[in-house]
Amino acid sequence: MSAVGTAGREALARRVDDLLRTVPDFPSPGIQFRDIMPLLADAAAFAEVVAHLAQAARDEHGGIDLVAGMEARGFLLAAPVATTLGAGLVPVRKSGKLPGPVEQVSYALEYGEASVEVQPFTIRPGARVLVIDDVLATGGTAAATVDLLERCGAQVVGLSFLVELSALDGRSLLDGRSVDALLALG
Repeated sequence: MSAVGTAGREALARRVDDLLRTVPDFPSPGIQFRDIMPLLADAAAFAEVVAHLAQAARDEHGGIDLVAGMEARGFLLAAPVATTLGAGLVPVRKSGKLPGPVEQVSYALEYGEASVEVQPFTIRPGARVLVIDDVLATGGTAAATVDLLERCGAQVVGLSFLVELSALDGRSLLDGRSVDALLALG
């Protein structure tokens, strides 16, 4: 448990929940989009979230060499957490967004296929990496990210999310991994 303790974590989770905005039918019908922009606009809440994510990573995993942020909102959390931890940042991008050379992994979506990529030369073999994103939903992008980073020689020590949509069972694709979510929603 992080230095803020269980009560502090629960209070922060409630604060995050209060700041999240649910947007129905975005980006497509039937999707309940979790908008984190109101949280990011609240400087004190954003700082508290970053401090919590960094401390939880220290407590759970010890030293972290790199923080991998998943495109796109994961970048917004990963960058300040990396700075707080004194770690480097590795952006995990959608296909075609990085100049080469790149390492790429494709994965199935319910409506097709997607790919994520990194520049492998930014990852030292054996580097201890924390993966961060805003929301854990079905787990496909997170599982592909772990696969990609490990192909590049990283040791993925954990995954951290602001929100987990528990009903979508994304954790099942990350079985055996250390996964932490500040707020779980049904």
